[in-house]
Amino acid sequence: MSPKNLFNIAILLLLLLVSCNSEDSNSLTASPEDNNYNILSLGDSYTIGESVCNTCKFPEQLKDSLIENFDESETIGLKVIAQTGWTTTNLKSAIESADLNSRYDLVTLLIGVNNQFQGKPFSIYEEEFPELVNTAISLAGEDKSNLIVVSIPDYAFTPFGQNRDNPENISAEIDSYNDFAKNYCEANDITFVNITDITREGLNNTDLVATDGLHPSELAYSKFVERLLPIAMEKIE
Repeated sequence: MSPKNLFNIAILLLLLLVSCNSEDSNSLTASPEDNNYNILSLGDSYTIGESVCNTCKFPEQLKDSLIENFDESETIGLKVIAQTGWTTTNLKSAIESADLNSRYDLVTLLIGVNNQFQGKPFSIYEEEFPELVNTAISLAGEDKSNLIVVSIPDYAFTPFGQNRDNPENISAEIDSYNDFAKNYCEANDITFVNITDITREGLNNTDLVATDGLHPSELAYSKFVERLLPIAMEKIE
């Protein structure tokens, strides 16, 4: 085989690999046309479930818990638009480029930690968080009662966070992000669920932290779902 042909094959394999990685960055289970109910979860590593199994992340656990409480003949689809490292800006771009329907029965939104971690100006979050909320509402069939905003976990209470220069400053900044999100949601009659306190037990209960020493574990996500499930059931029925 000629060097030119080998080069072409290598390029083709590379393109296929990039394509696969791109598809894997967004977790997709079924499509809205195939199910009785459909959930859309938007976010970052805390939504994609970095360092836990695919069925361990909170959107999957929430879907499975809903299925247990629904009639056996009913099906629930889940689509996740999330990737580790995404800021509000990244999530906005991903939603714009995704082929999404505008009739999801339930939408969850958890975003902002990477704005804080990457030292982005807080003004970006102040501008883009409301934009993401409005986009999420439009994807929930223009019904804001079908949206749940989830608070940002506090990674200061992990081994990784403790090795940062100032864990206390991390917590204070996370509080600022969550306070803004909570106040915005309350002012606009949007459901806001606090799970940050769960993650702040990570130093006392190391089982709440994933093996990477940074992200929530399956157990932590199950505790998220304990708070989300009753609310989700009311919204999706």
